[in-house]
Amino acid sequence: MSLELLVLNYNGRPLLAECLPSVVAAARESSRPSRVTVVDNGSTDDSHAWLRHQHPDVRVAGCTNRGLCSYNEVVAGSDAEIVVLLNNDVRLAADAIDSLVAPLIAGNAAFDPDCFLTAPRCLRFDGQTHEGEKTAVRWRWGLIEGTAFFPGHAEVIHQPDWTAAAGCAMAVRRDRFVQLGGFDPLYLPGRLEDLDLGYRGFAAGWHARYVPESLAYHRGAASFAPAFGASGCDALALRNTLLFQWKHLRHPWHRARGMFGVAARLARDWVVSSPDKRGATESFTRAFWDAWQLRHQARDSQYRATTSLVRERQFFARFHPSSLAPTAGRVPA
Repeated sequence: MSLELLVLNYNGRPLLAECLPSVVAAARESSRPSRVTVVDNGSTDDSHAWLRHQHPDVRVAGCTNRGLCSYNEVVAGSDAEIVVLLNNDVRLAADAIDSLVAPLIAGNAAFDPDCFLTAPRCLRFDGQTHEGEKTAVRWRWGLIEGTAFFPGHAEVIHQPDWTAAAGCAMAVRRDRFVQLGGFDPLYLPGRLEDLDLGYRGFAAGWHARYVPESLAYHRGAASFAPAFGASGCDALALRNTLLFQWKHLRHPWHRARGMFGVAARLARDWVVSSPDKRGATESFTRAFWDAWQLRHQARDSQYRATTSLVRERQFFARFHPSSLAPTAGRVPA
């Protein structure tokens, strides 16, 4: 069983210097044949020169800058059976790999034949602050939200379970990632691609697993925050949440909930804003307009999940915060 660790990079040489050595060390510590590849999105800094000098054994796959979608062609062309997808601001614990990929590999006690993706426990670089990646999905004012900070999350961060999505670090079965088509370019430049992938995997009859024995460290927003700012990141998240819902949700209850919630949000934007401040306060209105212009692409997307209304409801029930928190009293599937 071969593994390939893919690190996505764009003009991130300082981050590579800080994080890549831990990825290379984790690959060497794995009990399975592993190699490291940097997926470079057309960097114009000295990333390539630094890699040649400091890590000549690390392969570089050059791509056009398509965000996470750059993984699609690289994964499709890989001969590895399992691929680990990492942001360039992620460090790995030395023993992170074997436990992370165990549910994906037949012949060990952790193997789960219906698992297509696994996610590690993620901390900030301080080694103390929890970040994820056991992700629940909840509704807030007519919009869905994937979050690792649901009520009771602190009590279950050390317990394995399913997860709705995985962000900065994940391991995937290459064949199933390719079968799903990878990440959807509809969401470019980014936000919610991971939840979209998780939902499509669930619709296909698979699931993602949270593996707290595997540990990753994430700086967080190292690329997006400087490029878009906090308000720009929020606007992308709002726009892409709308696109996700228009693309996937078909259940009458979900559609009604989204419709009334969106109407309330639009009304709030206009009620609370004065004419002289309207441009600064209408964040949701602008995000809605940006999404509206892409609505046909969302509904006609080749990445659209084909699932029953029952399966759609099961997704929101399985990943509701009360299902992942200990107070629910459920027996894990």
